[in-house]
Amino acid sequence: MTKLSVNVNKIATLRNSRGADFPNVVKVAMDIESFGAQGITIHPRPDERHIRYQDAFDLKKVVKTEFNIEGNPIQSFMDLVLANKPTQVTLVPDAVDAITSNAGWDTLKNAGFLTEVIQEFKHAGIRTSVFIDTDAKMIEGAAKVGADRIELYTEDFATQYGLGNLEAVKAYTESAELATKLGMGINAGHDLSLENIEFFTANVPNLLEVSIGHALIAESLYLGLENVVNMYLEKLRKGNAI
Repeated sequence: MTKLSVNVNKIATLRNSRGADFPNVVKVAMDIESFGAQGITIHPRPDERHIRYQDAFDLKKVVKTEFNIEGNPIQSFMDLVLANKPTQVTLVPDAVDAITSNAGWDTLKNAGFLTEVIQEFKHAGIRTSVFIDTDAKMIEGAAKVGADRIELYTEDFATQYGLGNLEAVKAYTESAELATKLGMGINAGHDLSLENIEFFTANVPNLLEVSIGHALIAESLYLGLENVVNMYLEKLRKGNAI
């Protein structure tokens, strides 16, 4: 069964817009778990414009499912992760001023750096995933630097699916098959939604986890958070059954 990890960054964005503590990120994360989600994801950035570093410490105390912290492994991020020891850290090559993630790692050019970072996290007992595009050489590079998993960057799939191009999923199918052959687990995230998640899950073998934030929170404005979490879980079940 593919696990659903809910990214609560947008809850933090809403909270920060008023300068107070409502909605409370910890309370929402706990509710999301109670609704059935199997993980909580956060993606703190250096300017703390949504998730704050303190949120990681607060969430670590209460998250009972998988806790995933995403981000660019600059020193402050590494210190945060090592202090909290989440279930998983997902390495993302974000520029400091990036609005959102927009590319996977070049695992060949950054091989030395990634190897050192991954070794440090794995030594601390933290499963390490690398955010990556559907490029066979980069996936092979992820295996060489010691990644436990890859997270497939799915923006292109989501865009093409919306245009009716169902063939776009083939690159992700092939990437998942290669990663499995190389001994890595497969995660996925970015622009996955209720519209496309079942199809994606049905066509990507051995998909262990999806991390969904923006679409899930936006859909919840119309349909309700508890309802949307369970809609995702049902679509994941259907996708896994195909």
